[in-house]
Amino acid sequence: MKSSGSEYDTDFPTEKLSQALFIVNRHAKTALDSKYLYRLKHAAIKKMLAEGKAKKVGLHFSRNPKYSQQQLDVLISCGDYYFHIPPTKEDIRTLTHLGKLDDHYRNPKTVLPLREAKKILQKYTGIHKQTRCKQKRKYQYYKPVFKRLGE
Repeated sequence: MKSSGSEYDTDFPTEKLSQALFIVNRHAKTALDSKYLYRLKHAAIKKMLAEGKAKKVGLHFSRNPKYSQQQLDVLISCGDYYFHIPPTKEDIRTLTHLGKLDDHYRNPKTVLPLREAKKILQKYTGIHKQTRCKQKRKYQYYKPVFKRLGE
């Protein structure tokens, strides 16, 4: 599956990539440290768009706007799955507005371990989580000094 001259694979089938994206996106919503998972998702979608494995469908109103009354999201189609990413200024100018999010459509149910989904997307994008070495600091214990009042 390795492509020649590259250190990571790029010839994953679209369906496998979209399933891995779905799992990573679902876990990112509840993860304690979701930044890495969202970064992995965005990098994979960006690469899939560049390769033609995904396409931008249009703009939706966000269900949970951050600091405003309304916020837009770009709807991305990858195989049988749909995802949302934040729009660029170019997206807002060029994509059609689809209105409110359709609650009747759901992505297909997928059973894939998060570890495997992350491996697929890491190989595809080349992004790996940087582990920080936590060094234990040894603090010197200072014995408390008790003085009488007035000393």
